[in-house]
Amino acid sequence: MSDIGGVHIKYLLHCPRQLWLYMRGYRPEQRSDAVAYGEAIDDTTYTRRRDIDLGEAKIDWVTTGAVIHETKSSRAPSEQHEAQVRHYCLLLERRGVTVQHGVIHYPLVRRTATVAWNSQARALAEDTERQAQAVVSQPETPPRLDRPRCRGCSYIDYCWGDS
Repeated sequence: MSDIGGVHIKYLLHCPRQLWLYMRGYRPEQRSDAVAYGEAIDDTTYTRRRDIDLGEAKIDWVTTGAVIHETKSSRAPSEQHEAQVRHYCLLLERRGVTVQHGVIHYPLVRRTATVAWNSQARALAEDTERQAQAVVSQPETPPRLDRPRCRGCSYIDYCWGDS
């Protein structure tokens, strides 16, 4: 099975087609203004923190007591963000760390959201990981979503370029 990281979980919940293409090397997000903006927010916020590189995933930082922190450039919480943090909790737990919970930081609105880590969250993270692995292993490209959901997606030209 392929290693599943946080970006894979985010892409799965945004669009399975995006995950499938990403895993096959299609990476238009490198040309995306939205991605560059998010990276700038990450690079200039909480600058005293260091990423934790797990290989398949990169956690923004972990504080004492194994609290996972993730910074997002959006102004509103989303299920994608929570799922990504739950996945990081799962990955650390598999490495023998007793994780407490996660915190998502939204610096543009100066808010945080706590992500619980318990048996229910673990089961949800494991199920989401299985879904991602199922999408990645499909031989055919998943269908594209309705076009309005694709607004702002860096993969839009691939999916809708000839339409």
